[in-house]
Amino acid sequence: FEGKDLLKMSDSELRSIRGNRIAMVFQEPMTSLNPVLTIGQQLREAIQLHLGLNDEDATKRAVELLELVGIPEADQRVKDYPHQFSGGMRQRVMIAMALSCNPKLLIADEPTTALDVTIQAQVLEIMARLATDLGTAVLIITHNLGVVARYADRVNVMYAGEIVESGTAIDVFKNPRMPYTVGLMASVPRLDATTRVRLATIEGQPPLLVQEIQGCPFRPRCDWAIDKCATDHPDLEEKEPGHWARCWRNPQTDEKTRVPAAAEAAAAAN
Repeated sequence: FEGKDLLKMSDSELRSIRGNRIAMVFQEPMTSLNPVLTIGQQLREAIQLHLGLNDEDATKRAVELLELVGIPEADQRVKDYPHQFSGGMRQRVMIAMALSCNPKLLIADEPTTALDVTIQAQVLEIMARLATDLGTAVLIITHNLGVVARYADRVNVMYAGEIVESGTAIDVFKNPRMPYTVGLMASVPRLDATTRVRLATIEGQPPLLVQEIQGCPFRPRCDWAIDKCATDHPDLEEKEPGHWARCWRNPQTDEKTRVPAAAEAAAAAN
């Protein structure tokens, strides 16, 4: 981050970065916000800690932040407690809190969890707008492929604790080069699908990370697996300019080595 290895920093160095240069929006705002402190008190805490403002200036900054994320009557709502806000409004408060010190990187962990579709869109649009206006990079952690397709410039697909594919959103969605990514894309319902098309699934279970894994972690669930996959762990290789994947095969051109049980059952039913 900014040319520095975060894993080699001391605790004091990390404290100066967390909430300041790097901020985070957690997935459940009701458990992230303190229920016995007003929203204004919680916003002021981060502002005063990192920016050193007095109470009056910190309160003004808190009101500005609430207005920035679209909370009406911010000068009054700053005195309210978390339970007096809806789920979507609480998530806006979390975004305001994360942006209080103008971070260079904003990490959003499932920022739309438990929100209805309309509120999800509003929260994501706010984050996208503020990222552009403030020059902040946004890292979204999500399992919602629709969110990824709509808002991401680059995508990192993770499996068993490691990145298995990385590229632009267009490349990853249109030309996935890792079987796990192929499976994710196939498992999303399509609006143009007929009622008789069975939704694809990825059979099996993810590996237990407390156990030693030999070869490719996805091999037991992979339709393209070969003998090499059981012994050799694939490196993240550049398959095409700017598009990286961990796989010995190419699911776009290579034939499958097995037919999933679900596919066999579907074929038999037809």
